[in-house]
Amino acid sequence: MTVLDRRLNAFRPDLADERLRGRVEARRFAAGRPAAVAVPVADIKAAPAPEAGVDSQLLLGDAVAVFDEKDGWAWVQAARDAYVGYVRADALAAPAAAPTHVVVAPRSFVYSRDDLKSPRVEALSMGSGVAVSGHAESRGTRYALLASGGAMIAAHLRPAGGHAADYVAVAETLEHTPYLWGGTSGFGLDCSGLVQLAMRMAGRNAPRDTDMQERAFAPVDPAAGLKRGDLVFWKGHVAVMLDAENVIHANGHTMLVSRERLAGAIGRIEPLYGRPTSYRRP
Repeated sequence: MTVLDRRLNAFRPDLADERLRGRVEARRFAAGRPAAVAVPVADIKAAPAPEAGVDSQLLLGDAVAVFDEKDGWAWVQAARDAYVGYVRADALAAPAAAPTHVVVAPRSFVYSRDDLKSPRVEALSMGSGVAVSGHAESRGTRYALLASGGAMIAAHLRPAGGHAADYVAVAETLEHTPYLWGGTSGFGLDCSGLVQLAMRMAGRNAPRDTDMQERAFAPVDPAAGLKRGDLVFWKGHVAVMLDAENVIHANGHTMLVSRERLAGAIGRIEPLYGRPTSYRRP
């Protein structure tokens, strides 16, 4: 049988996605039950254990298919990028009405009411989906009233069908965000998480991991000149070109999303991980 990527296909010896019948071996096949993320950020782990490392993350409103639930953990596949893993079962809920708006600020607060002095209920990341039931204005500030209760700054949201014109401009708004292995939110990002979140806000569903992204996009010859939006790949790392000479990337050197000259990044990374493996143009 064809060897499938376990990051993108739900199969274990005891259970597999019904859509994989005939392609993988499993004792039982099942269709995934639809659910949605009900917390600001849900970690996706490779194993159902608190001590397991974080492979990726889901944001509020993200849709998933649940294939199994046991001991407080759900085995899921994300609808947006097909990533498979384990999340806390209490981070999920039955699908509600589709989000009407998306958070566009890197981070934003949900207040208990339409007043910026009211208690903060929770903080949401860029890319989170919310259902807006109405609007209100208080002391010159416009608020979006959420169907779930609470209010957000209306300027921090956009209608769910819209998107940014330039994904690099989105990445620039995330400068100084802390580096977080497996992070895909405005609270913490890894290198491919920055690319994925920025492209997501520009209406593009980029793959999750660097090797997937490197395969997904067309190669470009750096000798012909690099331009804004091109991607530079190393083994296990990716950076976004800001212009012909500078990049922005989430990196373990600064432990932040930061800007750097491409030549400097190449020289710094080469002793550890070698030179770039490819240059790609989304």
